[in-house]
Amino acid sequence: MNILKKSYLIIIAVGVLILIFFGSSMFFTIQPGERAIIFRPFGDGLDKENIFVPGFHVVAPWNDLIVYDVKEQQREETMDVLDKNGLSVNVDVSVRFNPIYDKIGTLHEVFGTRYIDQLIIPEVRSMVRQVAGRYTAEEIYSTKRSEVEQAIIDETKIILEKNNIDMRALLIRSINLPDQIRVAIENKLKTEQEALAYQFRLTREESEAERKRIEAEGIANYNQIINSSLTDKILKQRGIEATLELSKSPNAKVVVVGSGKDGMPLILGNN
Repeated sequence: MNILKKSYLIIIAVGVLILIFFGSSMFFTIQPGERAIIFRPFGDGLDKENIFVPGFHVVAPWNDLIVYDVKEQQREETMDVLDKNGLSVNVDVSVRFNPIYDKIGTLHEVFGTRYIDQLIIPEVRSMVRQVAGRYTAEEIYSTKRSEVEQAIIDETKIILEKNNIDMRALLIRSINLPDQIRVAIENKLKTEQEALAYQFRLTREESEAERKRIEAEGIANYNQIINSSLTDKILKQRGIEATLELSKSPNAKVVVVGSGKDGMPLILGNN
């Protein structure tokens, strides 16, 4: 009985020693916004399929639990790129991203925990340079800035997604040119805007002149038609009708038919 009791005590003591020496490498709490994978050096190596989610986990002390921060992160980069004519353009960008949760095993196998320095930053810089090289400094700075920005976003998102990164946003915060080039571009744009404004005013005045010409032609044609249709007989008839209407007023008057000029009626005795 004493031997059995001693055996129990030995087992308990060994267990306590294991907890003391290996407890920190056996018990893990994965926090919200984290995921983990396990590496078994004496087993099948890196387990890319089973992803540990937030919570408490027990792992054999000889295995490695690798924890990844999968919350959205941001990095900012300032770089000098060349336009299609070889002119240097300074671009300041920021990118927001996070690892794809269920792909951190593959991400770790290829890039490791330093994937930001090994993957994110190099690819962002590469895409900015590639896209900028297809445009002139003027297009990047002003005339096609939105198009350039969208091309960088689309192409960067594709390459990062292929490498198990979800790119949430990419912003071009600023584009800077050498002062001499910037002033030249701004002056050119100002001149072009003034020319467009002048052309608009000229076109508007030409349209107004054409409208007035058409209106004048219409009035002239109308008068010509009226004049050609008003014969002496029609004029006399209209005069008689107007005179008769006037004679119906309550004021006393005398109408002498055929006594006026050209045989038109006269109204006498207005009171």
